[in-house]
Amino acid sequence: MKPRVALLGLGEAGYAIASGLSTHAHVTGFDPAWTDRPAGFTVLGSAAEAVAGAEVVIALTAAADAPGALASALGNTADGAVYLDLSTASPDLKRDLAATATAHGLTFAEGVLMAPVLRLLVKTPVLAAGPGAGRAAALLSACGMDITPLGGEVGEAAARKLLRSIVVKGLTALMVESLRVAETQGLGEWCYDHLVDTLTEVDGDVIRKLLDGTVRHSARRVAEMEAAASMAGTAGESAAMTRATVEVLRSVPGRGVPRFGTAL
Repeated sequence: MKPRVALLGLGEAGYAIASGLSTHAHVTGFDPAWTDRPAGFTVLGSAAEAVAGAEVVIALTAAADAPGALASALGNTADGAVYLDLSTASPDLKRDLAATATAHGLTFAEGVLMAPVLRLLVKTPVLAAGPGAGRAAALLSACGMDITPLGGEVGEAAARKLLRSIVVKGLTALMVESLRVAETQGLGEWCYDHLVDTLTEVDGDVIRKLLDGTVRHSARRVAEMEAAASMAGTAGESAAMTRATVEVLRSVPGRGVPRFGTAL
């Protein structure tokens, strides 16, 4: 018999994962903003109906909606069900959710998506932590998901996701800022192509050299970034990311840089 999985939140990510799971599981879902569209799973009229009888409930909502999604499931799940929260939220919020679930006898796991869902769909890598992580991983992996249980305490998966976000979203903001200034200089196409060339060369050796070079040349790099911020200001851009980079680089002589992996 196919396992029963419920999805709370059927936006782009939730819809993609529910669709992928439906090949191997009986999938029900609920989203208050649902609009009729083709679905290979059953969309129901309430969260209580969706989670009834499910072995795993996956909540894939915005962080602000995560407490409400959990509240809608409490008292409506099958005995022994695991509640897997996949919102991108802080470790503290994940721990609060876990405390609420546990107080109501619901086994909790927190998880995070570690790549864009629309690219990898149901195969998007997921990290999971908390008391229900192992069970959720076993059942969902059998249904086609790529889910790795970390064990450990609730919040460990969220911390990993947000550390990744500092880099990925920060890099995106830097690219936006750089390209905006490049446009004012008539250098947009050149800047874009240069970004592609630069980022496709990044590997562990490049990262180590960047960090090591910052330790040895922090004063020069501060001056360089101050010049870049001045250029951006002249172009009418706020240069928020560039000025933040200046402040981080200024801290390096006193604090150095963290050293992990192969010694710098």
